[in-house]
Amino acid sequence: MVIPPPERAARVTRFLKPYLLRMHFSNKYVSAQVIHTPTATVACSASSQEKLLKPNMESTRDVAAAAKIGKLLGERLLLKGIPAVSIHMKREQKYHGKVKAVIDSVRESGVKLL
Repeated sequence: MVIPPPERAARVTRFLKPYLLRMHFSNKYVSAQVIHTPTATVACSASSQEKLLKPNMESTRDVAAAAKIGKLLGERLLLKGIPAVSIHMKREQKYHGKVKAVIDSVRESGVKLL
């Protein structure tokens, strides 16, 4: 049984940024997903664990892999009709290295960042 998320008042959802970009970096893989916050569902995702991407990548954990994941995620967002996302970075994440590669490649693919 799936429990739906609680309903939010219209005045609250009007000020929310509906799509949120979250990134996760492990020692082996890079993954990024866009979450639709009013419904708490994943709108789009990309990861270096995908079987179709692994043969095309030299490494699944470096900055080049993060850039490819960001580019792929940006293309998938545009195909779904999502023109803009906001970014959620954890406290320890800085705009440097893999985080910068993902964000810049999403921006270069044509998605606006809020």
